[in-house]
Amino acid sequence: MKSICLRSPAKLNLSLHVAGKRPDGYHNLSTLFEKINFFDDIRLTLRKDKRIRIFCNWPGVPKGPKNLAYKAAQVLQKDFQVSNGVDIHIKKRIPIAAGLAGGSSNAATTLLGLNRLWRLNLTEKRLVSYAKQIGSDVPLFIYKYIWCLGAERGDRIKSVNLSKKTWHILIIPGIKVYSNEVFRAFKMKLTKRKDNVNILTRALREGTCEKVGGLLSNDLEAAIVRVHPLLLRIKNNIEYITGLKVCFSGSGPSIFGVVKSEKEAKRMQSILSDRYKQVFVVRTL
Repeated sequence: MKSICLRSPAKLNLSLHVAGKRPDGYHNLSTLFEKINFFDDIRLTLRKDKRIRIFCNWPGVPKGPKNLAYKAAQVLQKDFQVSNGVDIHIKKRIPIAAGLAGGSSNAATTLLGLNRLWRLNLTEKRLVSYAKQIGSDVPLFIYKYIWCLGAERGDRIKSVNLSKKTWHILIIPGIKVYSNEVFRAFKMKLTKRKDNVNILTRALREGTCEKVGGLLSNDLEAAIVRVHPLLLRIKNNIEYITGLKVCFSGSGPSIFGVVKSEKEAKRMQSILSDRYKQVFVVRTL
């Protein structure tokens, strides 16, 4: 095998609760992840020398160790003394710093692909241990689960048995939001709150899309709009136009809502595209 091509999906956080700060400086999270049919494409090509090279169609994507896919290749190559290198071609559609975990997905996809290309025969459990070294969202994409719960740093993943396929309208404003900025701006609330993650999971099994949409929540919203105040006006405007309750995904800035059908999502896309450049209709993977 000299080359392998894989799809690298995005995720949404339908509910994200920040439980408190950890001794290691990160935060404990409780979140419901949904993988969606919004993909980057990754092509891995074997090299006879030991070089690792990144090629990407997206301006501003790092080409060295700051790129998580590069880091994934580097750590495997070093630990297993792999004599080959790899060319990593990333065809990006998922914007960077958008709260959709595109870079983390690229890293996990690279780990999965190199496990085959370099014939390492690593178990899923071993790949997850490498994913955790690279980034908090990376383990999510090692697992085949579509719906799952994330705990601790968001990197302890548990499958949620849901057959639900949900349609979304997804708007990605042209504003980069970095998670470290958002968590620095985050302020814990002392008030006790309901366990929205479990409530939302039950609603996905039993409820209508209106009920599910009404339960979307993100504890990071106040911090996101503190860092970029314009995003609150954009979110409010989208809610006014669509009549939906919408939510930020992860640390933002991507904004999404739950829609009852593809037809309805496309109708909203047509209206919103007059105001925003990046408006997508997506669904559960």
